[in-house]
Parts: sequence; C-alpha cells; structure tokens
Amino acid sequence: MTAVPPIGRLDGVLFFPVTAFGPDGSLDLGACRAHVRAGIEAGAGAVFACCGTGEFHALTPEEFHDCVAAAVEEAAGRVPVIAGAGYGTALALRFARLAEEAGADGLLAMPPYLVVADQEGLLRHYAQLAAGTPLDVIVYQRDNAVFTPRAVVELAKVPNIIGLKDGIGDLDLMQRIVSAVRQELPDSGFRFFNGLPTAELTALAYRGIGIRLYSSAVFCFAPEIALAFHRALTTGDDVTVDLLLDGFYRPLVELRNQGKGYAVSLVKAGVRLRGQDVGEVRPPLSEPSPAHVKELSELIDRGLALLGGE
Repeated sequence: MTAVPPIGRLDGVLFFPVTAFGPDGSLDLGACRAHVRAGIEAGAGAVFACCGTGEFHALTPEEFHDCVAAAVEEAAGRVPVIAGAGYGTALALRFARLAEEAGADGLLAMPPYLVVADQEGLLRHYAQLAAGTPLDVIVYQRDNAVFTPRAVVELAKVPNIIGLKDGIGDLDLMQRIVSAVRQELPDSGFRFFNGLPTAELTALAYRGIGIRLYSSAVFCFAPEIALAFHRALTTGDDVTVDLLLDGFYRPLVELRNQGKGYAVSLVKAGVRLRGQDVGEVRPPLSEPSPAHVKELSELIDRGLALLGGE
C-alpha cells in the first residue's frame, strides 16, 4: 500500500464529498463509497469526509465513523483523508477519536456550536482538541470562530495544528494573519486554505496574498471543470481562468446565492444530475427548487462545453 502523504503537504484539488442517503433518509454507505471512489479516480488531491458539504451537522457519531471509515478504505493510502470535527469541546474530542479509529489522517475542526466565544476561549477550545488527538488539525475560520492575527500565531504554535481554512473572505484580515504567521513563525510550515463556498471565484484574490490551496465543491459534480480551472490557475493560463469564471463560476455563485443552504443542497443536486444517486439533504436543509435544478443542469452543460466537451 502506498504511504499516505502527511496532510501538511496537501496539494491539488481538495475534494469535499457529499454524504449519500437512501430514499428513507438513512446513510447509504455504498453510494458514499462510489462517490469517494469516483472523486479519487478523477484526480482529487485529498478527501475531506463528513465536513460541511458532507452534512457533518446531520450525522450521528456512529454514521460519522462509518462514513469516514468508508472514505479511508476507498482512498487506500492514495490520498489523505481528513474528517470533520465540531460542536463543543467534549463532542469535538469524541468525533476526533472516532475519526482516529476510522483511520483518518487529520481533522477539519469546525466552529464550536451555538456560543460566541472570545479569542481566549477559542484558543482553549482548539488547543484542547489538538491535545486530545494525535491527528493533525486544520482549524476552520467561519461564523462564530473568527481569529485575530495574534490568535492564529498562537494556534500555529500548537504542534499538531497545521493550518487555517478561511470561510470568511475578509482579505484584509487574511493578509494580516498570513503576515503575522510568516514573520513570527517563518519555519512552521503552517498552511492556509481558501474555504469560501465556490472558492474558485475568489482563488485569484487569495493567491494574491499567498493562499493557493482551496476547497472545491464543484469537484463533487463536475470534476472536469474543477480540474481544468485548477490547471489553468496554476499554470498561468489566464484565458481559460477568465473563460470559466465568466461562463461558469460566476453564474454558479449567483445561482447558489438564491437559496438558503444551497452551498450544500445545490451541490448534492449536481451530483445527482451527473448520475450518482446520493439522495437528498437531511433537515434542516431543503432541496433546491426544480427551476434552480434545471438552471444548474444547463450551467453544467455550459461549463463542459467551454472545455470542448471534456
């Protein structure tokens, strides 16, 4: 078996699979496996299982364990598998242990549930989570977990907190965070990720401040488009980047913004449109309207046509 790359060396298109459910709403592990397998075979650089796109919020601990284990088995050491972890500190630690038992290579630590904490409280939460697991941890900045540059420097000093994924989109804040970590911990190897929904739309801006890694929800349902964009972005093919931004990604974001929860439910609809039966989203999310699903289908066709039918 090929050795799993350390998650600190993550590269390429980062795949955030959806979690498949059957007609009765139960976890469909077979469909989960098929979805993950298809993504890896298409060229994913890593699998982030049971995270935001994977409806972490809607999974029981037992379902979470089984789904992460299935992703690990499908990856078979070819790419790293990172699992979500969240809620309060005690439950985040439980999910971390379940991820470890399932064979995950690392954690994406999502914000604490419900409460709005100060910087000291957030640091205690993530430090305790990191101390309770041997897995590497990427902290997800979004919603009620927004950090000052000083706080991120302190996070980066924790040995197994290896990165920050940004879901806020404040480039001024992120530039100051990147600068502070670079200046105070120049040899830390700390990684930064663009974690905005449909991150390709802001990939150029994030690259301008030195953040090159990003999550790709589009890869779930149109890996051809996601890979073509990533290839163009990394090789300086500005013509293709602009073509896909103008003809596919901007309209996709405008469609995504028309419904609550579409960052997940519209992605899942896209996976179904491409022939993978992954079921519907669980409550409290709702399915996109039929008109929006039709618009998404047309948009996928347009994106593929921009690639010459790849």
